[in-house]
Amino acid sequence: MDRAFLLEQAESLQNMMVSRATGGDASPLEYSQVRQAVMSDGSIAPLVPQIVKTCRTPDQLWGFIKQWPSYAERRDYVWGEFRPLLDKLEEMGAPSDLTVTENLERYDPDHIHAAWQKALARRVSDPEGAITMAKTLVESVCKHIVEEMEGKEYIGRSDDLPALYKKASQVLNLAPDQHMEEIFKRILGGCSNIVTGLGELRNKVGDAHGQGPKPVKPSPRHAELAVNLAGTMASFLIATLESKK
Repeated sequence: MDRAFLLEQAESLQNMMVSRATGGDASPLEYSQVRQAVMSDGSIAPLVPQIVKTCRTPDQLWGFIKQWPSYAERRDYVWGEFRPLLDKLEEMGAPSDLTVTENLERYDPDHIHAAWQKALARRVSDPEGAITMAKTLVESVCKHIVEEMEGKEYIGRSDDLPALYKKASQVLNLAPDQHMEEIFKRILGGCSNIVTGLGELRNKVGDAHGQGPKPVKPSPRHAELAVNLAGTMASFLIATLESKK
């Protein structure tokens, strides 16, 4: 099951338990659905809190948790029970995360790798920020590539992301019009569309621009998609650069 989804569900269940433990309400149906999502993934089974396993309904939780006399004690108990699970889910990464991390760290541990780590860290807690960092990651990689291939400082500081990617793809011989085979033209054209889409997504829902009275709020799954696409593109561009060197 998707790590970001699991983390979102575990945090939601923790919040529902804290609410019920401190005199609030929790929807039995929603509680059951979220509990089932957390319980169904075998990879985290040893870390699922015992209260999740034994308290099948909000009322059962209340019957157990009321032995602690104060709200503060109940909150601390629930938080303490969930901490190992949440810490593990925050540390876990998909296999693609690990591959991209290794490639970016090897190429530039100070700037590009730092942007990637920020994007990863914000996927669940700050989707808008994660989308902004995804765009920043691809921008940084493209600028590094142009400067390294041309042997001089990149001067197109005002270029938007599509224009910047076009320059980087040209110096790497990745532009669609540099190839005759139709399949390569389609694939490389798709890469260009992905980069353009990242820039447009950031402008629409990222945190770098103000929004109107009805802002569009991305969810963690939108951030997950943007970050994964950005990481894949960044890793591919760097691998192409290294092959030419």
